[in-house]
Amino acid sequence: MKIYVVIPAHNEANFIGQTLQSLADQSLKPNKVVVVDDSSTDNTSEIVEEFVSKYPFIELVKNNSSTEHAPGSKVVNAFYKGYYKLDDDFDVICKFDADLIFPVNYLEKIAEYFNNDNLAGMVGGFCSIQRKNKWIPENLTGNDHIRGALKAYRKHCFIQIGQLKPAMGWDTADELLARFHGWKVITDQTLLVKHLRPTGMNYFEHAGRKQGEAFYRLRYGMTLSLIASAKLAAMKMNPFAFLHYASGYFQAKNKKRPFLVSEEEGRFIRQLRWANIRKKFA
Repeated sequence: MKIYVVIPAHNEANFIGQTLQSLADQSLKPNKVVVVDDSSTDNTSEIVEEFVSKYPFIELVKNNSSTEHAPGSKVVNAFYKGYYKLDDDFDVICKFDADLIFPVNYLEKIAEYFNNDNLAGMVGGFCSIQRKNKWIPENLTGNDHIRGALKAYRKHCFIQIGQLKPAMGWDTADELLARFHGWKVITDQTLLVKHLRPTGMNYFEHAGRKQGEAFYRLRYGMTLSLIASAKLAAMKMNPFAFLHYASGYFQAKNKKRPFLVSEEEGRFIRQLRWANIRKKFA
C-alpha cells in the first residue's frame, strides 16, 4: 500500500523536526512526504531541508501566500500546493499537521484498516495533549470524527468527495461527503498522536465566527447549528465561543453565503446529524 503525505507548515520550526522524525521512524514508511512551507518567517525550511538531505522520500515545496489568519482556506490551499506536486500512483493520501509526533506504528495501523475493509474511506487516530507527565486524549470532538490534523483518505474516496473545501469546516465536510457516497469513516482511540501545540491555545473570535459560518454553509439549519455551537463551546470550555459561533451562522445566513454542499448532500447531512443526536438519547 503506497502512502503519500502532505504537511502544510507555517512557522513550525519548533515542531516540524519532531514530526518528520516520527514519520521517518515509522514501521511502515511513507512512500512520499511533501512539506509545504507556507510563507514561514522562521527557519522551518532550513529544518525541512536537513531531512530532505537524509531521507529521499521527503520533499520541500515553498509557497507564497497571504500572512492573514484565514481559518480553513489557508491550510487547504497549502495542502493542494503539495498535492499537485505528487503523481497519482498512491493508495492513501494523508494531510497531516506539522506539530505532531506519531507513534511508530501509526501508518502501519492505518494501512491495516484500509486493507481489511474495502469501504474504509477515511481512517485516523486521536490527538493527545500533555498534562503534567501524561499524554491524554484532546477532548474536542466526538469519537467518530477525525481531526483535520490527522486526515488519511483512500484514493477513490478522496477523488469521489471532490476537492477539500477551502473554508472553515472543511474537515467536517469531507467526512459527511464520504459518508454520503457510502464510505466508512474509521477512528481508532488507541492510536494516540502527540499534539505539541494543543488546539485552542490561541482562540480568535474571528475563527469562532468562521466556524458558525461553516455550520450555515454545510446546510445544518438553525437548530442543528445552535446545538453544534453549544456542544463545541462546551468542549472548548469557552461560553463566549457559543456567541461567536451563533453570530457567524446568522451573519452568513443574512449575507446568503454560498453553500459548500448541494441540496441533496445537505439533506443527507441533516438526517445523519439528527440520527446521531437521537442515538445519544436512545
